[in-house]
Amino acid sequence: MIGQKKLKNTKIVKNYINYIQTDSLEKDKMIKDLNDECFAENWVTTQFTAYRNTNIKFPFKIEFSDSTYASPISKKYVITSRYGWRRNRPHRGIDIDLVIGDSVFSILPGKVRFAGRSSGYGRTVVIRHNNGLETVYAHLSGFKVKKNEFVKKGQVIALGGNSGRSRGSHLHLETRYKGIAINPEYLLDFSSDHKIRGKNLWVTRDWAKTYYHSSKRQSRLVTLDSYEKALAYKNRKRKVYIVKSGDTLSGIAYRNRTSISRICKTNKIRKTTTLRIGQKLII
Repeated sequence: MIGQKKLKNTKIVKNYINYIQTDSLEKDKMIKDLNDECFAENWVTTQFTAYRNTNIKFPFKIEFSDSTYASPISKKYVITSRYGWRRNRPHRGIDIDLVIGDSVFSILPGKVRFAGRSSGYGRTVVIRHNNGLETVYAHLSGFKVKKNEFVKKGQVIALGGNSGRSRGSHLHLETRYKGIAINPEYLLDFSSDHKIRGKNLWVTRDWAKTYYHSSKRQSRLVTLDSYEKALAYKNRKRKVYIVKSGDTLSGIAYRNRTSISRICKTNKIRKTTTLRIGQKLII
């Protein structure tokens, strides 16, 4: 119900969702009465993964009705590891420092799809939002929500911890769309402003493949807010780097804000390949 009128069609329902999202921190309203199709598609509550063999074409668009998100922790961000290739394996989220027992908050309103243990992730909460985006909160010590529960933006959903494959207490945060992990820093500005980087964000493979990024530093961010920009970015001319005396793959990757793995895959070389002075590398 909105006032005394019933929600008669999908358009009204979606507009009401947008209304609640915009003011979810100030208004004591829940979205439990809404029946959006995104909460029905592949709604799996017994395991972390809801989508398998996803056939989604790049670039694809994610729409946001909010301009800001709620911080997942109550203190200033200290990012200890970023989205990218790490220790010869993909790291599909960002790690944010916290103390065991610290409150963890939902960054946007949505519905809890999974709350339980998952291999490697330990105690984990997965929330799906009305635009189809899912946020993952892992390595927790306890739960404050359960599956199929609707949550507000900024609501406490869990307690920080060190469960699963973890080397110390922290929050592992992922953003996924239909099973595809996306670099969270492409969608969200992890500064004190807590801004979402755009109303309409187009995702190319560059922002989904971990080997394109280094977990040790932030990638060079390019916001793509239209299909045309996404295609132009996809087809952009790659920078060519000419190897100089004393160059190493790690040094070249660091100066160009990319990953060693990406340089190797793009140029079909190995990490152990000896670089030659004058050799051209596509960055």
